[in-house]
Amino acid sequence: MAFNKICYIVALGFLLPFSYAHTDFFTSIGHMTDLINTEKDLVVSLKDYIKAEESKLEQIKKWAEKLDQLTDTATKDPEGFLGHPVNAFKLMKRLNTEWGELENLVLKDMSDGFISNMTIQRQFFPNDEDQTGAAKALLRLQDTYNLDTDTLSRGNLPDPEHQRANGNMKYFEYIMAKEKEANKSSTESEDQAEKETEVKKKDYLPERRKYEMLCRGEGLKMTPRRQKRLFCRYYDGNRNPRYILGPVKQEDEWDKPRIVRFLDIISDEEIETVKELAKPRLSRATVHDPETGKLTTAHYRVSKSAWLSGYESPVVSRINTRIQDLTGLDVSTAEELQVANYGVGGQYEPHFDFARKDEPDAFKELGTGNRIATWLFYMSDVSAGGATVFPEVGASVWPKKGTAVFWYNLFPSGEGDYSTRHAACPVLVGNKWVSNKWLHERGQEFRRPCTLSELE
Repeated sequence: MAFNKICYIVALGFLLPFSYAHTDFFTSIGHMTDLINTEKDLVVSLKDYIKAEESKLEQIKKWAEKLDQLTDTATKDPEGFLGHPVNAFKLMKRLNTEWGELENLVLKDMSDGFISNMTIQRQFFPNDEDQTGAAKALLRLQDTYNLDTDTLSRGNLPDPEHQRANGNMKYFEYIMAKEKEANKSSTESEDQAEKETEVKKKDYLPERRKYEMLCRGEGLKMTPRRQKRLFCRYYDGNRNPRYILGPVKQEDEWDKPRIVRFLDIISDEEIETVKELAKPRLSRATVHDPETGKLTTAHYRVSKSAWLSGYESPVVSRINTRIQDLTGLDVSTAEELQVANYGVGGQYEPHFDFARKDEPDAFKELGTGNRIATWLFYMSDVSAGGATVFPEVGASVWPKKGTAVFWYNLFPSGEGDYSTRHAACPVLVGNKWVSNKWLHERGQEFRRPCTLSELE
């Protein structure tokens, strides 16, 4: 439907007993790129140290060669050699002065510059938590994408549509065919039969299995009847003056919940501006602790994020206006633009964007009500993995740079739409940058009026 180091191990553990700064490197590829520059600088420093040692050894070697020839001659006829007064003087001078200079040269430590650089740089090194986090990420990737150990260790990471995935697809198509055959004897309508089949599919596997299947691109496909209800279109934001003459490209990704994708909706220049604004502020992404109501880090959310306000950049302000124009929702009560960068195996396991009834204080401090809708920009392509999946309904939305997806988290009545439970799949290969805008209920009273039916 789309529009169209040298590798080295230096035994310096005794010199680096502690890591002075910890910034959860493994949770953001954007921050890990700084480590590449750090290591490159250390390699240059190491090469300088090697050159200094080689120069030192070359000087010592010249001394040894000269003295070897001299002592060979002298030891053949010591008295005759020393009978020459100049030779006698030079022997006294060498032993009294020059051998002392050679001793100092041998004892000279050429590693000072390298060690000093290491001391400065080590405060930016990853620590044990980073190494453990990266190791867990490899295990996560292995589990999620059904990778055998040999494949993973050799770095031959496949595309989501690899052979095993295709084999699994055939298996699930077989399961679907059996279910469809069993439903033929039913006298219910086709829509009712499809609904029951979907319920069976949903209950057939636990959420974790469904989540991993969707991440691998093995989701159960829509029936042709439902597929026909999805369209591509040019969208003018319901006659918004800014888009009447220049509508945007929009396509349906899913019907229930309705998920739409906007294409070519953010430019490369805007993306780079947003990334540059966010990079200095990136910090470990947090989640709401339902027991304390406070923000905390969690193993099921591996990424770094930063928040950007419209007033600090005309680009961010323009993006906010664009979201308002195309959704028809007021962004003045929305949260700031959140920019996220995913690290090694970066993911966000299944969750809801809205607060449930058992979380009455989740957004209380904002005073703007619950999160009515989610707008998600994809600011990079991802070579493999990194999809946004909806396990409750079987939808998979794949990252595509310059596009954005939008969906409502709440029904018009204000009740939460539990079918919007979603997840960010682990990034298998590549670097995933996204930014999202969470729009809230306040200010939408006349833009999206409530209905009498709770789930309408």
